[in-house]
Amino acid sequence: MDKEWNWEILSPSLSICVSRQHKFGTDAVLLSDFARRCCGFSFQKSSACDLGTGCGIIPLLWYRHPTDHPVKTWCVDIQSQAIVQLNATLAQYPIPGIQPIESDLKDLKGKVPYQSCHLITCNPPYKKQGEGILSGQGPAQTARHETHCTINDIAEISRRLLKEGGRLCLCQRPERLADVLEAMRQNRIEPKRLRFVHKDAGSAPWLFLVEGRLGGKHFLQIEAPLFMEDGQGNPSQEIEQIYTQRKNL
Repeated sequence: MDKEWNWEILSPSLSICVSRQHKFGTDAVLLSDFARRCCGFSFQKSSACDLGTGCGIIPLLWYRHPTDHPVKTWCVDIQSQAIVQLNATLAQYPIPGIQPIESDLKDLKGKVPYQSCHLITCNPPYKKQGEGILSGQGPAQTARHETHCTINDIAEISRRLLKEGGRLCLCQRPERLADVLEAMRQNRIEPKRLRFVHKDAGSAPWLFLVEGRLGGKHFLQIEAPLFMEDGQGNPSQEIEQIYTQRKNL
């Protein structure tokens, strides 16, 4: 194994291979939990696809649970090292339901069956194409900026991959909310559930989580805010539950 790689424990029976280039943050953990609570289909009988999977954190968090996970999950990333790391995790902890795919998400025809997914997740680049100064190089730049795909690309490929009534879940910065909702609706993915994430009750949101349904009717549920801290600098009770999920392990 590459000397720059290491392992982070997700559960007593599962660890994930991470590196400086491909690791995970709070946003991915929150998105994994948010998507797992989608309504309208049986999560345990579903097929899913994680676009821009990186080290595979979003689906791997699902598969910590012995039974509460999709039957099949395609994990797509354009970056070779990300897929190499995910394969390293799967070599150490075999999960038959996860299939890594190295591919541009705009070139998935024949790699992930169209109209096959009940659920798609994506933790997309936060910086809009053509705006701001490019930061980092290689993997860091790809993760932060829309250099390889835009939110419109993500919505379009999601429309092709989703079954009718299937769900797209993603996270983004609040300043991109209008862009995300517009891209969804242009591709028949109706926003159905929206939740803002705050550091604490006195802070503006730094992230939002949104779920859209392919072919859904107009109705958007705004969920209660998710607070990272309890006001005294400690993790909130809900954040502790999301990170541990002890009762389900």
